[in-house]
Amino acid sequence: MDWSLVWKAVISLAGFGILLGAILAVASRRFHVETDPKVAEILDALPGSNCGACGLPGCEAAAEAVARGDAPVNVCRAGGPDVTLAVGRIMGLEVEAGVAQVAHIHCRGGRSLSPPVAFYQGVSSCRAAHMLGGGKACPFGCLGLQDCADVCPVSAIAFDEEGISRVNVRRCTGCGLCADVCPRDLIEMVPSTARVFVRCRSQYTGKKATAVCKVACIGCRRCEKACPADAIHVQDGFASIDYEKCTNCGDCAAVCPTDSIQVWVGREGHPEGGEFVVPEKKKRPRKEGGGREKPEAREEAPPREGGEPS
Repeated sequence: MDWSLVWKAVISLAGFGILLGAILAVASRRFHVETDPKVAEILDALPGSNCGACGLPGCEAAAEAVARGDAPVNVCRAGGPDVTLAVGRIMGLEVEAGVAQVAHIHCRGGRSLSPPVAFYQGVSSCRAAHMLGGGKACPFGCLGLQDCADVCPVSAIAFDEEGISRVNVRRCTGCGLCADVCPRDLIEMVPSTARVFVRCRSQYTGKKATAVCKVACIGCRRCEKACPADAIHVQDGFASIDYEKCTNCGDCAAVCPTDSIQVWVGREGHPEGGEFVVPEKKKRPRKEGGGREKPEAREEAPPREGGEPS
């Protein structure tokens, strides 16, 4: 073996490496870009999930946009009010954080309540199935192909044996990606303090609604009449709650004839943190003269404490 050739190769490679290092060092100095120290602080305050719910490529891009003033301090939908307050402090702004949001799914008509009328075979996607008409008896109900679960960055959505999605609010960050992807607009971001929910968005009314789902909202408007805060109204065939007015009294749920409105009750030790319940239906006792007396006031349901509204 000619060792002189080996040494020449080693020296050549070493020299080439030194030359490249010098070029990179000069380039780093010449093309160095000063970064705003606030970017690092904002990035630390963000959740780091890189979910893209803010419309930007990731948390670093969001931090840079906020520091430049191109995005508001509440740009992070997934971080909720705590992150908004932290970013506001970094930027020297006073902000109102608001109430944390969680996802609520307006459908509980599983296979036994709204059976399939056809079997969908194709791409496993709610959007694809929706374009072909689905296959479920209710044309407005959850298709159960898990687009919402697939897009959730924190695995907060699961499906039960009936094929209905359930949201674990202890995990849900309120990013809203599931709401964006649902082709039937069944997912709504609601305040985490809410505990009265309409669990249907069928645009059919009366017998036509119950013909395709046994627990469908029939648009009867009894909830409207029972609500003392004028917080619930029937629009497009189904009831919707205005959570800025709702006091969580549950009166609307108590009069709903199909139990499509339910109350969320926290349960200590429950694997999901709580469950939906139907308030006791109370008939109005008859008065002398044929009228009806008002029902006695019911005990208010206990506060909601985490779990899975669906």
